[in-house]
Amino acid sequence: MREFTYSSQPSRIVFGAGKVAALKEEIEALGATNVLFCCTPGRREEVERLASTVGNLAAGICAVAKLYVPIEVAEEGRRMARKVGADALVSYGGGTAIGLGKAIALEHDIPLISVVTTYSGSETTSMQGMLENGAKVLHKSPRMLPKTVIYDPDLTVGLPVEVAIPSGINAMAHAVEAFYAEGANPVSSIIAEEGIRAMASALPRIALDPADGEARADGLYGAWLCGVPLVTTGVALHHKACHVVGGSFDLPHAETHTVILPHATAYNAEVAGDAMARIADALDAEDAAGGIFDLLQRIGAPTALKDLGMPEDGIDKAAEAIVAQPYFNPRPVELRPVRAMLEDAWHGRRPRTH
Repeated sequence: MREFTYSSQPSRIVFGAGKVAALKEEIEALGATNVLFCCTPGRREEVERLASTVGNLAAGICAVAKLYVPIEVAEEGRRMARKVGADALVSYGGGTAIGLGKAIALEHDIPLISVVTTYSGSETTSMQGMLENGAKVLHKSPRMLPKTVIYDPDLTVGLPVEVAIPSGINAMAHAVEAFYAEGANPVSSIIAEEGIRAMASALPRIALDPADGEARADGLYGAWLCGVPLVTTGVALHHKACHVVGGSFDLPHAETHTVILPHATAYNAEVAGDAMARIADALDAEDAAGGIFDLLQRIGAPTALKDLGMPEDGIDKAAEAIVAQPYFNPRPVELRPVRAMLEDAWHGRRPRTH
């Protein structure tokens, strides 16, 4: 067996229906007494109700979270944390709210509790992209890894299918790249494979019956497993492509990950054979990239960047930006095949190896 390094995740996971009621207890377990809640503007009323359950432990609500965490929003959250003297944070929502919490925690070095309402998996990582001067910059720090994560399936019941499905594929993207990212290791691959299998089982059931509570619980379980490996493995071409495309053209985050995933997977198919075989097995498919694409079609997920609002003349710009500062990837990140990959994703074609 080859050499590897594996870092275990230090987060405390609280999983189960109704577990949001344990929030006050979890705050107290961290020794916090002045907690700032983070959310998007549309979640303020929900968070006000949640904050009322922790009594005088709540220091305020920062309802300014915005997609891709623009640095101006991060700074606004940091200023509010200083103003109220926050000694802990609670994010409520999906990746956008979690991203704001991470941005604040990165500067203030205070613990973050994540109450999860989607399947993005952002709560499992110590990484966060932030939009700075029009470009998405990836930050990584143990300060940003939530100390406690509360997964309560009841909180996902109101999540529309058109949001839940891309959110789940976004989580799956973490697991796919965990197989061949720079820090890939046997332990993370086992977790990633089970995460893909769980998510691939949950999403079609959610699409078929949005009220299926067991399917939604399985989706949260899959999201957790899919995200866990990233703490050790890091990311590769898929995440770089999504950061560039999403950040450059202000595209929806989870949907961008959804569309690009089968194509970025196909890009690496010929150099990561063992990984592709395990991904395909988890999907019960003949090949990894095709299996992901077929899953997207089966569950009604978006498959074309043009449908998300990316202009066709943006393909060249995005390809050049990806190649200019690439993340680690098992196959060299070169302009011609990257452009071909993006062109397929823009049109919504079946993924191919270029």
